[in-house]
Order: sequence, then C-alpha cells, then structure tokens
Amino acid sequence: MLELEHGFRIVDVHVELEPNESKRPRGIGDPEQIEREMHQAGIVESLVIPDTREGNYLRANNAVARVAVDRPFIAFARINGVREPGTGTGSRLRNVARSRGDDHTSPEEIKQYAYEERFEGFALNPVADGLPDAAVLEALEAVDRPVITYGGRGFPPETIAETLLTYDFPLIIAHSGGYPLDEELTNQTIDLLDRYESCYVDTSFVRYRDPLERAVMEHPDRVFFGSGAPASHPNVAVMEILTLDVPEDAMRKVFWKNTSRVIEPLAP
Repeated sequence: MLELEHGFRIVDVHVELEPNESKRPRGIGDPEQIEREMHQAGIVESLVIPDTREGNYLRANNAVARVAVDRPFIAFARINGVREPGTGTGSRLRNVARSRGDDHTSPEEIKQYAYEERFEGFALNPVADGLPDAAVLEALEAVDRPVITYGGRGFPPETIAETLLTYDFPLIIAHSGGYPLDEELTNQTIDLLDRYESCYVDTSFVRYRDPLERAVMEHPDRVFFGSGAPASHPNVAVMEILTLDVPEDAMRKVFWKNTSRVIEPLAP
C-alpha cells in the first residue's frame, strides 16, 4: 500500500508478533515487514505482544523482547492462568479445585517482568490461556503496570468487570471487547467506561462505525488506537479512525495522547 498522508502522530497499542518464523500464517508477520507497514501508515511506535501458543509464555516473551530491540516496538509480556474465565456456578466449582502449575504465570514472574526494563506491561487472553488466579492479579495490582485483556463472547464485559476491574491497574480491553464483529458486546464494553475510571478500550478490529464514534465522543480520553497488525493492515486501521465523524482533537487523543498518559514509553 502507499504511504498515508495525514499529519497525525500515531502510536499503536495492538500488534501481535510471532517471533518463530515457522509459525507465522502464510508467512505474514515478519518483524521487518510489520515495521515497514507501520512506517507507511505513519505509526511511530507500536506495542507488541506474543501470538497465542500452548504452555508458558516465558520463551515467547523473551523472543518478542529481543525482536523489539532497535525497532520502534514496546514489548508487553503475555501471561496465562489456571482458572476458567466464566463466572457461573460450574466454573466457580471447577476453579476451586484447580491449582497453579509450572506452565502458569506466577506472582514471582509478574514481579520479574515488571522490574526488568524489557517489558512495560502485560497481556492476557483468558479464553485461550486461562484467567490468572487471585495471587497473580494481586501481583499485577502491586506492580501497577497496564494490562491488555481480550474479551469477546467467551469473556464478556460483565465478566471482565467481575474478575479484572475489581483490581487497581489500568486495563485496556482489546477490540473494544466485541471481537469478532459483535456490536452488542462492543456497546456493552463501552458502557464499562462509565463505571470504571481505570478501564480503556482499543480500536483494533472494531469495524462498526457507530460504536467507535460513540466511544470517542462519550469517552474521548479512554480510547486507544490499535491496528491489530499483522492480521489487519495498519493503513486500514488508521483510515477507519480518519473517516470517523469526530473532531480533529479527538482523533489526536485516540492516536497518541490517551496512550501516552497510560504507557509512558509511547509518549513523545
């Protein structure tokens, strides 16, 4: 694609990076390719997290941190958990009987990641990787680093509220909680912004115009730009924001000002 002409400073809070070349779908996602596409879209820095895999994310996190060196990438450590993300009676009973194993992220690992200079925050996908237990969530609260969580039908907004938003750390809900293309879930996630000051949403894969405009107009300080690269081309994600019917200052907040308040390395 051609380089975009827009004049905005843009930082991206949602890029999934697969450091293992053999695991990249159709060869998409080479770090150099991602860096080049970001430049074409006018994106100056990107937050990167490992793609999904089984077991512990230690090696994947370290590999992503290495890839981020000397590139305009900021690494987040991906974590997992032993609990089911549901809050129903069945899930509660099964979670009582579960205990953290060697493949699950521990409170000690949270502290280690937080105090290393290579990672600026954390990411979790409770549906794919399980939900961390209370001790791990308390460790996240203690280190006070931003956390990105995936939502969707398997981890809907009210469950996010019950399990994560009771803790005091900045929580960014990926895809505005509505992936894949669930407008009702997206609107329910935006409703959370009324109730929780530490809650934010990113714009990756939010293809519906009305919820995006609603989020930006009702909560201009709580929406972060995310491209969803490499699955979504960053040019497309940028154009989705540029074509919204919102004030230019609101776009500037979405593109970088909001993010820079929560994730310091993404500030100018």
